[in-house]
Amino acid sequence: MNAVLGWWFRPAPAERLAALRILVGGFALLYLTTRLPLFLGYAHFPARDFVPLGVTRLLEAPLAPGTHVAILVVTIVLAAAFVAGVFYRFTAPLFALCLLWLLTYRSSWSMPFHTENLLALHVIVLALAPAADAWAFDARRRDAPSPREAYGWPLKLMAALTCLTYVLAGIAKLRLGGMAWAEGEFLRDQVAVDNLRKVLLGADASPLATPLLEHPWLFEVMAIATLAIELGAPIAMAGGRVALAWALMAWGFHVGVVALMAIVFPYPLVWVAYAPFFAAERPLAWVGRKLRSLTARRWGRHAASDM
Repeated sequence: MNAVLGWWFRPAPAERLAALRILVGGFALLYLTTRLPLFLGYAHFPARDFVPLGVTRLLEAPLAPGTHVAILVVTIVLAAAFVAGVFYRFTAPLFALCLLWLLTYRSSWSMPFHTENLLALHVIVLALAPAADAWAFDARRRDAPSPREAYGWPLKLMAALTCLTYVLAGIAKLRLGGMAWAEGEFLRDQVAVDNLRKVLLGADASPLATPLLEHPWLFEVMAIATLAIELGAPIAMAGGRVALAWALMAWGFHVGVVALMAIVFPYPLVWVAYAPFFAAERPLAWVGRKLRSLTARRWGRHAASDM
């Protein structure tokens, strides 16, 4: 047990947790702003389509349009404060609550959007962690602290949550078809039905689906690989090359889903979902150095021209 606790609470640099705050919060901010028309649309949906889920079960009817829009605007402002680390102790928990509400409210109108669950969970973990002790507005007058356990366990928890979402997806497949799911027919039928529905509704179907559906053995291989990736996700907790190998396979799985069914899981596709497994501060520090160097050169040229 001491070995497990020592591994879970292994010290980590403050910059690593800060990098996760910037990456996860930045993704959330971009996600909300790029899908702003979609989120605004829920203010005008008919009340008969509202089926409250999760935290929205507190409601007996949809929110008033103005209230929904106000929550959306506040969430976007809080997302920016989360990324910048501004008054983090107060803004981060508020952002986590608002994001959870907003994403759950969206899922209460048509179908649960499971693609957003991991994002909400990661934000909640970061909101409860000291993720603004470096690379943040709140830490602008302080030197970065030395590595501590407080910066390590949130990374482990976020990585474990990522693994858990894949394991639950694998269990759901086994509950649906048992070990027969690995034979590929369930997957093949799912791909066929999804693309047929898109054709009937006038949406774009995958150009790869039809020719591949003629080869059942390919779906058996893909089904076995899918179960192996999802149920084997906990091996990524070992870190290092093992985590990298699993993350690449999981990312390839999502690329395959886009290619065959045009279903996009943006959070893992842009790699942010896998960031807790790695030293995320290193690429961000490299980008920061490049930006500072570029800015310094431009200021130098302007100063020289003024002289």
